[in-house]
Amino acid sequence: MTELERVPPGVDPSVPSSARVYDYLLGGKDHLAVDRAVAERLLAVAPDTRRVARANRRFQVEAVRHLAEQGVRQFIDLGTGIPTSPSVHETARAVHPACRVVYVDYDPVVRMHAQVLLADAPGVASIQADLRRPADILADPHVTGLIDFDQPVCVLMVGVLHFVTDEEDPAGIVAAFGERMSPGGHLVLSHAMAESSPQAIAQLTMATAGSPAQPTFRTRERVLRLFDGFELIGPGLVPVHEWRIDPAEPEVPMLDGLPQLRIDGGVGRLPA
Repeated sequence: MTELERVPPGVDPSVPSSARVYDYLLGGKDHLAVDRAVAERLLAVAPDTRRVARANRRFQVEAVRHLAEQGVRQFIDLGTGIPTSPSVHETARAVHPACRVVYVDYDPVVRMHAQVLLADAPGVASIQADLRRPADILADPHVTGLIDFDQPVCVLMVGVLHFVTDEEDPAGIVAAFGERMSPGGHLVLSHAMAESSPQAIAQLTMATAGSPAQPTFRTRERVLRLFDGFELIGPGLVPVHEWRIDPAEPEVPMLDGLPQLRIDGGVGRLPA
């Protein structure tokens, strides 16, 4: 079977997918030629991008593990991407088996993989939905059936809000979830930064122009505003390869100082 014959219905093989590009950078197998082309054009000007992708993944895993250790038992992962181990539920349940997780992504390829992965995983659900419509997600029966918003919830927006344009109001999306969260809830967020190298920004913008995979690079000040109402914990908002809750943990080494494509991450706590 050829690569094109494996494309599920509803997927245009000529349009890059952020989830599949990320999968390629992480060394996965669920990507198409168009996704590999985007990744390789970026790697040509920002050769550390694979390490940045892995650091972003490690940031997510470390944040989830820490919050589960602090007693958080509910997680909503927005913009899940193609499943990669350890997943959110694997990480959280390694700390406490009662943790509940809802995965959310609008990509049909992600949904297809999630259905197979989670077929025998009670307390874990996957829905195909668009985070730009938070009311639909919050009203979904899978969410209302698993998540109790009267108890602390962790909402993850790892590597996804830079695919939301200014007109689509990323701050409003965060606020919609924050308004439903109880004190002690957390926001885990990472974002492509305007402080990336101009060459990396130009190459990625050109390679993804007009597609859902085109990112919006935002300044540190603008990303910090996404945490309005939350108190940053740990090291604050820093490049993902530097983020660690335990200062004894090593950073992810880059080839030459700061990466050309910069992704910053932070964890915010909703205070009483």
